[in-house]
Amino acid sequence: MNKENTKIKGDLPRRDFVKKAALAGAGFYIVPRAVLGGPGYVAPSDKVTIGLVGAGGKGRQNAEDLMKLDDVRITSIADPGEYWDLANFYYRSIAGRGPVKRLVENFYKDKDDNFKLNEYLDFRRLLEKEQGIDAICCSTPDNTHAYITYLAMKSGKHVYCEKPLTHNIWEARLIKNLTEETGLATQMGNVGHSTNGIRETVEYLRAGVIGEVRETHSWVPATRWIPEVKGMPQESSTKPNGFDWDLWLGPTPHKPYHEWYSPVTWRDFWDFGCGALGDFGCHDMDAATWAFELDYPETVQVFPAGFSNEDITPYGEIGYYHFPAKNGLPPIKLTWYSGGLKPQLHKDLPNDYNWTSRGTLFVGEKGIIVNEGGNRAPKVFPEELANRIQKPKEVLPRSKGHFRDWVDAIKGGPKSSANFEYGAHLTEITLLGVLSLRLGGQKIIWDAEALKAKGIPEADQYIKEPVRPGWEMG
Repeated sequence: MNKENTKIKGDLPRRDFVKKAALAGAGFYIVPRAVLGGPGYVAPSDKVTIGLVGAGGKGRQNAEDLMKLDDVRITSIADPGEYWDLANFYYRSIAGRGPVKRLVENFYKDKDDNFKLNEYLDFRRLLEKEQGIDAICCSTPDNTHAYITYLAMKSGKHVYCEKPLTHNIWEARLIKNLTEETGLATQMGNVGHSTNGIRETVEYLRAGVIGEVRETHSWVPATRWIPEVKGMPQESSTKPNGFDWDLWLGPTPHKPYHEWYSPVTWRDFWDFGCGALGDFGCHDMDAATWAFELDYPETVQVFPAGFSNEDITPYGEIGYYHFPAKNGLPPIKLTWYSGGLKPQLHKDLPNDYNWTSRGTLFVGEKGIIVNEGGNRAPKVFPEELANRIQKPKEVLPRSKGHFRDWVDAIKGGPKSSANFEYGAHLTEITLLGVLSLRLGGQKIIWDAEALKAKGIPEADQYIKEPVRPGWEMG
């Protein structure tokens, strides 16, 4: 690790919302706007200043989206990686701290010739030096989400964080509780939550268009990035220039760098990612969780398809969540598929119908609803039912945009709908499936209050994972 980054004095202090500013010669104090408007208050007329933490492929995309907002200014960036060529991954871009810094500077220099983006390897230095910023956008691998979010919120910053919100269940509860305590504006990066399609689906389901629903299915094509991986690499690789591997690891116990770990393919390893379920669960189980206000599942069992072990995520997955009856709604069984696995075609579908590579199915007593390709507009089957129904009344507020909603919340508007209180719960549901996978497909009987998998003491190491000294939370 870079010498200047080796020691940070504990948690950075929460922003001092009650700093006094004495006017010379006057016998009174100015009360800061944060006190008048709540935690981290930003006046509606002001620009929201944001620090980027993570400048990989998703970090670059998030920077591009934030720069579209006229009342946002990205002022700083932190990432231990200087340069990544992502042409062979779905990002199809050049990323890293250097390229993203130049991207942001070139954009803002059209409006301000003197603009300069402050640059850091260590996000803790950014929090220490940039105490005036309003918010943090975290776009790092899963293993560092919770720690970055925790320190940023402890520093009084509003936070946007990619999904899954955390890498383990204990972290999800910690962040949920911290969000409730601080009242800061938050948003998880499950962007499909802000589409009209998911809102329409929720409205259709709550209006009873297909009758009582007891069964739902979600499937994604995602699989392992490196199919041939059978275990952790036994040798190290040469690190890219300008890459601080120790910082990239964050709280994860140290291991030698290998090119399989970064960029992007870290998802294949439990130490850093959560497999296909961790990657997509917060997207594709979102509509069911939202529509039926799903509580904690009573049982979860997810089986790996193809090779996996205690280190390596599987090629595919098939899993079963059982949610109890709640608020007059019946119990629901949610089935999850990845790696090309899909449910059987339903009898209410047309004879020539084929599943899309990704989708969600809701099975009701009158018919079915299908979302093709994720959180798209709902399609009702059988066709005779679709032809006679009326579109339900629009009751859910429409989103102005996933980042727009977060920025508006920072400025005193309503909570963004994918805030961390909701996002942490959705993440916990997702990670319960990951827990079953990491235990080789064991059935989890979940004690939500105690954060325990009943009768499986070996699950504790995954519910709350060990961290390196100096990276503790709570």
